[in-house]
Amino acid sequence: MSFDADLNACAALVERGDPLRFRCAMAAPVAARRVLFPLYAFNVEVSRAPWVTQEAMIAEMRLQWWRDALEEIAGGGTVRRHEVVTPLAAILNADQARLLDEAVAARRWDIYREAFEDDDHFARYIDQTAGHLMWVAASKLGRAEEATVRQAAYASGIAAWFRAIPALEDAGRLPLLDGTADGVRNLAGAALEKLRSARRARNSVDRAASVALLSAAAAGPVLGVAKDDPSRVAKGMLPDPGPGFTLRAATRRW
Repeated sequence: MSFDADLNACAALVERGDPLRFRCAMAAPVAARRVLFPLYAFNVEVSRAPWVTQEAMIAEMRLQWWRDALEEIAGGGTVRRHEVVTPLAAILNADQARLLDEAVAARRWDIYREAFEDDDHFARYIDQTAGHLMWVAASKLGRAEEATVRQAAYASGIAAWFRAIPALEDAGRLPLLDGTADGVRNLAGAALEKLRSARRARNSVDRAASVALLSAAAAGPVLGVAKDDPSRVAKGMLPDPGPGFTLRAATRRW
């Protein structure tokens, strides 16, 4: 099953911009990659949009471009030609497009330097970004319980957030409401518990949908280190996915 130019462009974009999800997609059947690569390429494009300029208005315009594209997809009419938008339009229904629009809107936080308003705001950001992406992918691929998917996505999202903290702080952002050792430890512990809960409900996600959750396989070691030694978060000394992740991905065990 060959890919067209758009899908090849999406795969290349994910390979450059999100190596973990690229490895996850490559562990999936070829047919599933037709879903995963456009979704993950979309995520790469949206997540980097606030960071390619110092001008807030330009960053807002970049995010709005994606919101307009998703509105076109949700509307069911003519959709702009684009190497990511075109294959994305081929797989999304209106509700899924609206969920991804919420993910784009959440990324407005990345543009500015204000802290999250409260714990609920932070949790909502993680759910609307990591959670919406994983849920749309899983729901496109097979049968899955949404609560299980979102728990796995939360763990994956917090692990990714921890890994991004040094860069976020260098850019003048305030990534954590409580950046103390206890605050990091508690956040990591809560994310680990969500991951354990999702894994206990693993049977609620069928084999076809499970490939959308593979990034959660890399979350456990990161969260475990962050909980045991919170200082490694700020130092950028969290583990990269290693042989254990490769084995889990190969067997589709998240």
